[in-house]
Amino acid sequence: MIYIALPEDKIRRLSFYLSMEEYVARFLDEEECFFMWQVNPTVIFGRNQLMENEVNLDYVKANGIETYRRKSGGGCVYADFSNIMFSYITKDFNVSFTFSKYLQRVSHTLQQLGINAVASGRNDITIDEKKVSGNAFYRASGKSIVHGTMLFNTDLEKLVLSITPNNQKLISKGIESVRKRVTNLSEHFDMDIEAFKTFVRTHLCDSERMLTEEEIVKIEEIEKEYLSEEFIFGNNPRYTLIKKDYNEAGEIEIRLEIKNNIIKDINIVGDYFLIGDIGGIFKLLINTPYDRESVTKILQDIKMEDYIFNLHKDHFINTLFNEKAN
Repeated sequence: MIYIALPEDKIRRLSFYLSMEEYVARFLDEEECFFMWQVNPTVIFGRNQLMENEVNLDYVKANGIETYRRKSGGGCVYADFSNIMFSYITKDFNVSFTFSKYLQRVSHTLQQLGINAVASGRNDITIDEKKVSGNAFYRASGKSIVHGTMLFNTDLEKLVLSITPNNQKLISKGIESVRKRVTNLSEHFDMDIEAFKTFVRTHLCDSERMLTEEEIVKIEEIEKEYLSEEFIFGNNPRYTLIKKDYNEAGEIEIRLEIKNNIIKDINIVGDYFLIGDIGGIFKLLINTPYDRESVTKILQDIKMEDYIFNLHKDHFINTLFNEKAN
């Protein structure tokens, strides 16, 4: 695997590194690429999430914490210089295989340091059943991009305060819960963060590709999209009906505008992983009667798993009409 390096070691915005992933996927013809990065205190929320539902906007504004949206699904994440971000770009295109291979590699790397790390659940790495790394996935230019956190010595209280909506009861419960469910690497071994990064790079990568100044300029062009208000805040019109569920795909919230029992608009928010153009499904459903028979008929030839990872059609339809799947 090739390590992608930058010509200048300086502090950059999180949006730059997301753009760097895209650049590597679009323009570097390599089988597998990897790089690590760190940022000033930042909150990053998933492509399909509503910022106001996931971020303590008052807290992040008061504390100078930046906020960005990413193009992958999954949940909201807090990052700082004590949280190492990993980026992996591969030509492998199967979601389950790519996730599994990547998580196993990173887990094995931690195991070489005597840490009891295992791949767990949908997208996590845990140590003694406590989460140390969460990861997300998306496809770009015919490649798969996996990126995620590696908590090294992050302030867990700041993490909770940043990504919990401004409700004191939820925040206090959240801090207590996170301390029980989440851990930092620094609690499990005696190595400084730079030595750890060197170990990971040596263990995972066998060569290096240094980006040029010209390539940095191209990355900064890609970055403009991530910095646009349209991308960060999204288009969130009001909906007349909201249906929620949690299943194998993750948290699903279907938002509908219904007029005279006809679906006029539809969107899905949540921490799911998008793997296809879900807009095509929305187009099929718009102007369809809002009843189970009509929706089932319009989706009869559709495999929802081709659009949202692990979302089965019966789960989607049952959520739409508030019925439990068998």
